This record gives sequence, C-alpha cells and structure tokens, in this order.
Amino acid sequence: MRTTTLGTEGPEVGVVGLGCMGMSHAYDDPANRDDETSIGVIRQALDLGVTLIDTADVYGPYTNEELVGRALAGAYRERAVLATKVGLVPSDGISSTGTSPNYGRNGRPEYVRQAVDASLRRLGTDHVDLYQLHRVDPDVPIEETWGAMAEAVAAGKVRQIGLSEVTVDEIRRAQAVHPVASVQSELSLWTRDPLAEVLPHCEREGIAFLPFSPLGRGFLAGRVSSFDDLPADDFRRRLPRFQQDALRANLAIVGRVQAVADRVGASPAQVALAWVLAQGDRVIPIPGTKTPKYLADNAGAADLRLSAEDLAELDALPTPEGGRY
Repeated sequence: MRTTTLGTEGPEVGVVGLGCMGMSHAYDDPANRDDETSIGVIRQALDLGVTLIDTADVYGPYTNEELVGRALAGAYRERAVLATKVGLVPSDGISSTGTSPNYGRNGRPEYVRQAVDASLRRLGTDHVDLYQLHRVDPDVPIEETWGAMAEAVAAGKVRQIGLSEVTVDEIRRAQAVHPVASVQSELSLWTRDPLAEVLPHCEREGIAFLPFSPLGRGFLAGRVSSFDDLPADDFRRRLPRFQQDALRANLAIVGRVQAVADRVGASPAQVALAWVLAQGDRVIPIPGTKTPKYLADNAGAADLRLSAEDLAELDALPTPEGGRY
C-alpha cells in the first residue's frame, strides 16, 4: 500500500487506516458481535498495509480498547501504529456538553492523567503511538487539557498527540503548547465541512488529517437502501440522514457514486475513499469495518487514482438531506 507520514515527524503509515469502533460499539446488538472475527480483521489489515489502527476509550465503553489490545498482542504490536482517544465519557460519568445523549466531555488534566494509564492497561502496551483528544471540553481551556496530554508524551506513554472535531482556532491554541500531529474529523462525499478551513490549515502546518466515517457510515458504499435495513440497536436510526424520507432522497448520491465506480471498474466504497484521499497528501481515512471482504475492498482504494473529470463529477454531488447528528 502507498504510505504517508503521520504529521511531519512520522511514523510512516498506510494511506488507508482502520477504525475499530464498530467492532464493539454503536452498529449492532452486542449479542451479534464476533470478537474473534474482528481480531482477524485487525491482523489482516496489517498484512494489507493498513497500519493505523484507531480506537477510543469510550467505545464500548472501554471494551474496544481491550479487543484491539488482544488483536495486537505480541509481534503484531510492532507492526501497528496504534491510536486511541480521551475526552468523551458515558453520560453517567463526569460530563458537560456532549455530542449525543450518551456522552459528555471531560478534559480536566487529572482525568487525562488517569485515563491514559487506563488505556495503556486495556491495550496491553507501554505506549500509544497517537493519543487524541476526542472532543474539546468547553468547561476546560484546551491549553490545560493539551498540557496534560503533552505530559504523557514527556513520560514516554504517548509518542504523538492529536485532536478531533476542532476549529482552526483550537488547533492554533493547542499548537502553542505542544505540536499537533493529527486532526480527526468527519469528511466524506456527503460531509465536506473541513474542506473550508480545517483541512487547508492542516496541509499548511504538516498536520495529518484523519477522516472518520469516510463512507458516510456505510451509506456511500451502497450498503443501506432503507431505514429498515438498519439493525434495531444501530445508532444510525437516530441520525437525520438515515430517516426514511431523507434516506430516500440521499440514494441519488449513491447512484451517482455507483455510476463513477462502474466507469472506472471499482466499487462505490473505493470511489468514495479515493475522493477523500485526493483531498491532500496527508489525508488518511479510517473507514471502519469488521468484515474481511470490506476491509480488502477499502484497502484497494489506495491504488485507485481518479481522473480530474471523475473528481469534478464527485465534487458536484448534491448536498445531502439531513444533518450529521
């Protein structure tokens, strides 16, 4: 697989990463989860050159880190660039403004200090390659949260630190305290907000940009054609774009992605990921999957180079019906 660097200092990573959230969180009834298959997918990812493995303490909560730790036990750990996150907490924990009814935020330095140690225990490792602030806590100055994360770098517990879902001003405030290696935010053919300011800033500063949900939570890959396709406990049932009327309108976007895919001899998922990859040299999408065939399909996007005409056609796709959340 083609590679790029995680920030200006490295390390080198495959241009497509792997998001692990869905292996134990948000998309399924827990009874249907298959940890052994998920472990196999993580190890298969490394074989395919998909080396950036992304999780978070709140996924599960906490169980996804344990799963990733099992998958990366032994020699597998040396082959992975391991990323996790801090700062979102279950709503029955210490919280303030959350991104959903299930989460609050906690960016207090004392919380960060204990959270990094807890993540290391669950992951079964002595260091994390990338430690990310999942969301900025509006009740705590970002400089204080970021300073505690920088302490973890100085202590050797963390190699680099990154941000998620932030503004350019927040990036600059963090940069004044300690270098920002990466910024993670949603970017896809139907969510383009970072293209206006955040991604250009990252490009200028040599900061890696990690798009989550680059396949529109599976929608752009053509895997959801009806609200009824979603499992009963799937969190997409609460999202505006997946409500029946909006979903029906948004299928026109999928149809146009499929048309490009047919023309270039690729899958819709590969076309959607190739468009994301074309947005910058340090753009590293982290599509999530727990299915071996989808993993291989996603990895194949690294070899797909869309023409200027293809990119222009995708750039012209209509705005989706419904907000992100």
